[in-house]
Amino acid sequence: MKTLLLILAIAPVVPAQPQDSLLVQDKLDSVVVSATRAGLDSPVTFTMIGKAELSSKDPSASLPMNLALQPGVVVWNEGGTGLGNSSMTIRGSKGSQINVTLTGITLNDAESQEVFWVNIPAITGLLSSVQVQRGLGTSASGSGAFGASINMSTSGITPSPSFRFNMSGGAWNTFTAGAYASTGHTKSGFWASAAYSRAWTDGYVRGGKVSSQAAFANIGWMKGSNSVRLTWLLGQQKSGITWDGIDLETYKTDRRYNSAGEHYDAWGNRLYYDNQTDNYLQNHIQLNYTHQFTSQLSWSNTLNYTYGYGYDEYYGYDLYGMYGYGGALPLASFGFPEGGVKGVDGAMHESGETIHRMLMRNHYFVYRTDLKYVSHRIEVTAGGSVSCYLGDHWGKVLWVDVLGDDYDYSRNSWYFNDAVKWDADIYARVLWRIVGGLSVYADLQGRYVDLRMKGPDNDFTDISCHRQWPFFNPRAGVTWTSGGHKVYAFAALGHREPGRGDIKENVDDIRPEIMVDAEAGWSWSNEKLRFSADIYAMEYKDMLIETGRISASGYMIKENVPRSWRRGVELTAGWTPGPWLSLDGNVALSINQIRDYTAYVPYDDYSAVKSFHYGRTPLMMSPSVVGMLRFSLSPWAGRARHPLRSTTLTADWKIVGKQYLDNTGREDLAVPSYNTANLSLSHSFSLPLGSLELSVYVTNVFNSLYYASGWRSETWNPGTETLSTFIGIYPQAPVAVMGKICYSF
Repeated sequence: MKTLLLILAIAPVVPAQPQDSLLVQDKLDSVVVSATRAGLDSPVTFTMIGKAELSSKDPSASLPMNLALQPGVVVWNEGGTGLGNSSMTIRGSKGSQINVTLTGITLNDAESQEVFWVNIPAITGLLSSVQVQRGLGTSASGSGAFGASINMSTSGITPSPSFRFNMSGGAWNTFTAGAYASTGHTKSGFWASAAYSRAWTDGYVRGGKVSSQAAFANIGWMKGSNSVRLTWLLGQQKSGITWDGIDLETYKTDRRYNSAGEHYDAWGNRLYYDNQTDNYLQNHIQLNYTHQFTSQLSWSNTLNYTYGYGYDEYYGYDLYGMYGYGGALPLASFGFPEGGVKGVDGAMHESGETIHRMLMRNHYFVYRTDLKYVSHRIEVTAGGSVSCYLGDHWGKVLWVDVLGDDYDYSRNSWYFNDAVKWDADIYARVLWRIVGGLSVYADLQGRYVDLRMKGPDNDFTDISCHRQWPFFNPRAGVTWTSGGHKVYAFAALGHREPGRGDIKENVDDIRPEIMVDAEAGWSWSNEKLRFSADIYAMEYKDMLIETGRISASGYMIKENVPRSWRRGVELTAGWTPGPWLSLDGNVALSINQIRDYTAYVPYDDYSAVKSFHYGRTPLMMSPSVVGMLRFSLSPWAGRARHPLRSTTLTADWKIVGKQYLDNTGREDLAVPSYNTANLSLSHSFSLPLGSLELSVYVTNVFNSLYYASGWRSETWNPGTETLSTFIGIYPQAPVAVMGKICYSF
């Protein structure tokens, strides 16, 4: 906060750097970002989202929610709103298959390979651009893109001092506030920027409260052909646990119900433990040095350190009577002796109600280097990275009802396990413009992963293992451009190692995934019209798919299947007849299937499993139809002196086809198709010092009541030969209104 106040103080008085220096700086910045991004002539399927579009989004929504209109993207939020635990799929690929980078450094957790967006709140407002690649895309460090990638950039320093403050509030007691300030480029070559934001919401779902804060600081210096930048990003959140979802019967009577923290006292009164929460703090520090040897040759080096610490806190209560102790849980499952413990009443107790935490701490170190050569005919980028991840997981019991407050809980050791993951890659990428508009592309990456895990998990399963995976990921393509037309073809081979949760559930028999991705497309655009059509075939071997069971720590359990695929076509179109109107739309049509699927369901006493053969089935949570329409209307935009020239009305409509909660394709496990619409209205006022913008956002305008995702688990009773199915779904919020005020200069 002191950094922010300092910049606010000096920003108005620091002189700006000349414009030609800014061009040099922009070129140096692009070296850092382009290492993971596709260029205009690359035969890669991608879309770009610029700063203007990002700035127009609802500030209370997470980045996935703000990317909802991109082709093939499906998003949802566990708490029903934009804050809290948000998830997304791209072409049906889940978060663990989407590589996310910030200025070239991966943000995916090295163990789970997920990006937990709730841990980086308000990042949308810090970005200058986002590139969403679909398919294998360009080579990247970290857990490789295995279906899509999201490449984010925070660069884009303004030539002069700037300041922005925004505040918003609305439904479900949601409130956000944030400030951003920048010195701009100075004559000495120095620049600095900083931002801070806070957000609160009660959430739509009961217990879905979120309190988060984010801070960002960027300090740099550029002199001649050298650039140095230090970036710090903080994310901290406390959110109610909402991942249990609700069953279909409860959904019909109480969409806002959430069982997290629910328990009953001795008189049968229903109570809730208010601190049943997910808590996490994450610090990212990046130091980048870039040197321009010549106008064609540049070199970039980045050091990254990420520290994370967090825990989930639970009230341990047997809500569904699974253990036969009333509401109590077996204390042996928390590391207490099998014969029980002596309680405050002097008796021996084998069960009790608990308050406990599941904790984690991690350190992530990365060094990345990239060398880039650019000429009129050829672009060559080469480099690599090495990273080390250190992760600890442990459990702590804070209280047991039968032991009371005076018991020394530090004597009880529940579980502890740790992991060390080394990841190294080297790559070379070439784009050669052969003649006219014809160019060829090649991208070769070698990657080596070494993972060691040691110790028991929270259920005392020993997850100790040592795995090593060498991967070779080649990519190649061809592009032809002429007269606004672009035609391309692309083929790639990709590999992806199992995540921590995958290995835990299947230590001895789990294999990396392999995918062959073939894509082709055509696009055409002029000043007013734009069209594109892309066709793809993503063919998988040993794909890791969710079985529908969910682990205690929230991970979906997966298994290898020999053959599966995602095949489809994506169509986009846009029309901008003038500054007053813009129309856009896209539709993704796909077939997502497993060739021959067998489900394995455990007996209700977990003594054995029963197999169910289904043959060819649809991949879970992979809709065959995803589409959107959007228009933006500024009726007086072309009239320079009209008082309403900045007034803009934007409306969008999103449709998502039927999906399934598991891979069996059974209709009783279908997520029905849904559609939802949103509106926003904004107007800017010119002030003597800066401008003031007022915005109103209305989400789910037609009050569509739907659920967007969920999970299922099943057990088999061999005596009665019956299948018991348990479902949890995530209801999304009905119509909601948010207002925003933003001042900037």
